[in-house]
Amino acid sequence: MKAILDTHILLYWFGKDSRLSKKQGRTIHQASPEQPLLIATISLWEIANLHSLGRIALNLPLREWLEAATAPPLVQRVGLSPAIAAGVAGLPTAFHRDPADRIIVATAQIFGATLLTHDSRIIDAKLVPILK
Repeated sequence: MKAILDTHILLYWFGKDSRLSKKQGRTIHQASPEQPLLIATISLWEIANLHSLGRIALNLPLREWLEAATAPPLVQRVGLSPAIAAGVAGLPTAFHRDPADRIIVATAQIFGATLLTHDSRIIDAKLVPILK
């Protein structure tokens, strides 16, 4: 399965947080160079923002944490492409106002990936396959 991690799932995984579900943990553990986990680069911005606002603490300096958490070969960073930007524009206007979440969902759609998330607004929207 091609999997993309929501920002909080990336934080849980790399922070060894127990809030990952067993299914999410298994999927992450199965990542390989041939089938890496996808991370939308907007998640890096979200984590940097949360850190600068003091809402999260990291066990490494910010840049080191970001680089380590998204290092190949088990992770593939996915930037904003024309297809993803168009995908964001094509999402229902009533869906989630958070631009980062809209980008992550559109990225999952474009890549045909299952999104690992606990975000009820994303889950309830049923726009992409979800692993919760």
